[in-house]
Order: sequence, then C-alpha cells, then structure tokens
Amino acid sequence: MNKTNKTTKKGGAKGASFSFDSAALAKRLLAAAPERAREVLTRRFGLGAVAARETLEAIGDLSGITRERVRQIEAAGLDAIRASKAFKEAVGAFEEIAQYIHSLGAIVPEEALLSALGKDEKSRNRFRFFLMVNAAFFRERETNDFLARWHVDHTTAKHIHDALTRLYSSLSDSDVLAESEMLDRFLDELKGVNDAYKNEEVLKRWLSLSKHIGSNPLAEWGRTTASAIHIKGVRDYAYLAVKRHGAPMHFSEVAKTIGALFSKKAHVATTHNELIKDPRFVLVGRGLYALTEWGYKPGVVREVIRETLAAKGPMKKDEIIKHVKKARFVKDNTILVNLNDSRYFKRLKDGRYAAV
Repeated sequence: MNKTNKTTKKGGAKGASFSFDSAALAKRLLAAAPERAREVLTRRFGLGAVAARETLEAIGDLSGITRERVRQIEAAGLDAIRASKAFKEAVGAFEEIAQYIHSLGAIVPEEALLSALGKDEKSRNRFRFFLMVNAAFFRERETNDFLARWHVDHTTAKHIHDALTRLYSSLSDSDVLAESEMLDRFLDELKGVNDAYKNEEVLKRWLSLSKHIGSNPLAEWGRTTASAIHIKGVRDYAYLAVKRHGAPMHFSEVAKTIGALFSKKAHVATTHNELIKDPRFVLVGRGLYALTEWGYKPGVVREVIRETLAAKGPMKKDEIIKHVKKARFVKDNTILVNLNDSRYFKRLKDGRYAAV
C-alpha cells in the first residue's frame, strides 16, 4: 500500500492512502510503451534510479535529436500506454486518485496535490506520471492569475475560476478581512457549485489557487498586494503585532512580540527605527506606538492641544486633559506644561483655554 504524508503547504491537504502500490503500477504502465519511448518517459518523469526530471531539450541534446522529436516520442509513448491492457487493468487505481481529488474539492493546486499524493520526490513523480497518462485528469497551466492546478471536473473548475475573479474584483487594496468574513464573501460568489464541496478546508484550498488573494500569519485575508497581507519585513510584522495587541505598545515589546508571534528575530533598535519611518504608526508616548488607523495622528502634545481647541473651541483645563489623553499616553503635567506656554495658548477670563 502506498501511503503519503501530511502537508502544510499553501492549499495543502492531508496525505492520501491508496490500495495500490504506486511503484509497481508505474512499472507495469511503462512496460507497455516501446523501448525508446519508455526511456524518454522514464527520464521526463524521473521514474528511474534518479528522481530528477529532465527537460525535452536535455534529453534531445543527449540523444542527438531535436526537442520536438523528443516530444513526439513522449506523446507516442503515452498513447501506447493508454491503449494497453495494463492501462485498462489500472482503472481501479485511477478511480481512487480521481475520488481523492474530488475529496479535495475537484480542483487543487498542483504543488499541494502532488505533496499530498507522494511522500517523497520519487513517489510524487509517479503520481505526476499517472495524472498525465490518464485523460480523465486535467492540468491547467500557471497563468498571471492562477497557480498551476489539476482538476477532474471542467464545470466546477470554471465556476471556481470565475468566483475567484469576482471575489478579487470586489476587494479593495486596503481590505483586510478576518478569515470567516473572507470565506463568507467567497461563498456568496460560488453559485452553481456543488454544496458537498463547500467546507472550510476546501474553500481555503480554492482560495489558494489565486495569485492575487492571500492571507497573512494572523489568518487575515485580502489582496496579495496589500501591505498587511504581503509581509516583507520588520515593519509589516510590527504592524501585525501591534494590531493583534489592540493597544499602543512600547517598541521593545513590539520587537519581542515579533519573535514570539512569528518566530522572526527583530532587534529592538531596528524595530524602533522602522516604526519611526512608517506612517502606519504614531508615537503616542515615550516609546509607545499606536496605529494611525485607530484615529491617532502624528504630532507633539502641543499640536494635539491645538487641534483639540480648533475642533471644540475654548475648553477648561480638565476637558483639554481628557481629550489629549485619548490621543497621547502622557502624564497630566506634560499636558499642563504645554498648555501654559503663552507662545501658543492663552487662558481666558472664564478659565477656559484658547489657542493664540
């Protein structure tokens, strides 16, 4: 029995188990091809002692024939296998593979499928060979929009492609959605798809087909071009750390959290420098950073007081302190020192303060 491992790659699936021996099946199928074609297929799919797969060009160069001639020999060999008794006798094995692909959602990213089918390179090569030799399995090439993928149902595959395209179009560059919300929005686009496929694992596997939709380490989803999704360095990890915390953080704590949360080494000084330069962060206290998206604005305490007075009009001291402390994590005395600076503020006769 051929058993495969579990995989955790993008779009991954639990390893498959089959009733047939994949090595023995590959040997029987290859035996049905003419000798020259058998040699080409063995090298093309890495079915020999060496697991490395060879290109048409490499085989042609070593054999003294053109790339096109190698392709013709390969195609003839596959046709010979399809017409053979060994192929007809393998119908049960092919049906097992087809049912497994159906269980994954009928359309699966190539890398994820092969990783689930085979526990090592040699076994993955054998399953790649099985997929190619049987016309019931369809391979879609990688495009600008989608990863290379295999499917066993043209109708379902088209529905998924169209739904992913519509879902991407519905997202803005700034959208960052919780996983549950993204799955709900995807479901809204999946009209006409068999309900049997609509479970969380399959939905996420379908999402992984798109090159334009992705998730970050916090399982938040959006366009892959969004900075909160496409994590490129310390700044992006810092953003996720502060966002997950939900409140202002000292830069030293941000550095520690990056290490604990994402297993990424972040030096304290480097983290501080990145926070200073990134407009997504606002310094709201001594070493404390908040997110701009929470409503915080850049500026020193004096500027916050000025903005508060401009928006609310003259205010009493206690009211000013209350409003400023919503925007900055500072002591009352720091606010009062700034408020009593006669170059910027004045105290009115009724005890309220106004900007100069």
